[in-house]
Amino acid sequence: MAALIPNPLARRLFLHRHALAEAPTGLSTGAALHSLIDRIGFVQVDSINTVARAHDMILWSRRQSYRPANLRRLLERDRTLWEHWTHDASILPVQLHGVWQHRFARDADRLHQNWRRWFREGYEAQFDTILNRIAREGPLGTADVGEGEVRGKGGWWDWHPSKTALEWLWRTGQIAVTRREGFAKIYDLTERVIPEAHRTPVPAEMITDWACKSALGHLGFATPTELSAYWNAIPIEAARDWCRTALARGEVVEVEVEGATGQHRKALTFPATLTEVPPAPPTRLRILSPFDPALRDRNRAEFLFGFFYRIEVFVPEPKRVFGYYVFPVLEGDRLVGRIDVKAFRDAGALRVKGFWPEPGVKLTKARQAKLEGELDRLAAFAGCERVEFLDGWERETRRQP
Repeated sequence: MAALIPNPLARRLFLHRHALAEAPTGLSTGAALHSLIDRIGFVQVDSINTVARAHDMILWSRRQSYRPANLRRLLERDRTLWEHWTHDASILPVQLHGVWQHRFARDADRLHQNWRRWFREGYEAQFDTILNRIAREGPLGTADVGEGEVRGKGGWWDWHPSKTALEWLWRTGQIAVTRREGFAKIYDLTERVIPEAHRTPVPAEMITDWACKSALGHLGFATPTELSAYWNAIPIEAARDWCRTALARGEVVEVEVEGATGQHRKALTFPATLTEVPPAPPTRLRILSPFDPALRDRNRAEFLFGFFYRIEVFVPEPKRVFGYYVFPVLEGDRLVGRIDVKAFRDAGALRVKGFWPEPGVKLTKARQAKLEGELDRLAAFAGCERVEFLDGWERETRRQP
């Protein structure tokens, strides 16, 4: 009979693996920062900067001494981190480059099938031109290529051929991001960015075992679908085959995980997890990035925490339930609300437009004091001098449809 992981324990196990079951204190530079990123797996990169970039907010919520320059040093000088694709653009430990090389060939096949339909003709003709130019002149960005090409006015589907070629060469591993200027990627030849020691491919027959074991380590417990999706490195069929084999060998065991509303879901875990006693998270409030690794899998977050969350950036404003870019709020091991907040650096103010508590959560004086303390810390991180609460910021509990 499968062991049961009660919901409080499941939440704590999951938060502990994502470095959210401890106070956000401690070192946030050098090896300590690298260790943190290795622990949580990856840090998603996103361009929205209403308060701070997603990758900076993710790290700040775990180590509030963190500053963006700390990350840039590891990426651009020390080269212990690099940037590529998981489910989206992400920052990864550089030791994973050998694993990623199997994706480069896979993505080349996939992209050939789709990009020829999506993008303007002519980008393939730019591959050698761009590679030779980078080799000769050094790092280049989108602004440096495409002379004489018609620049698109739309989104990614309207890239000019040289921009498309740069993205292709990056996605297929022939060039790498050497730094960002503003938020624009600057590329160089892979051998000039990734240290030689990490450019040896991991044998293909080891990929599935690595992907499943490492994903299970980061998640604590998971279904085959969750294992496949974690790195987006292997197909679901490979994850299912691995689970069957690992179960037969006794490397993993089947468990029942209790959800937030009492429902049960079958999953797998390592036997040692069943005797693990994760720490109780501190009762302080934390404002999380919408792209936080603990929330990346929206269905898992809803199952474990009863927290339904969707980003409404692409929803027309009149149809938004909450707001353009609303941050989840974590208290202890519960997601207790969401907050619409934006930094107005020219005015020196972090402005709070709305806070919506989850059902059953009251904005008591004690909870409001914790929220104000976290907002003060967030304002300082965002380069603002003060927090301003706009009229009507205390909102009623509301659920997304």
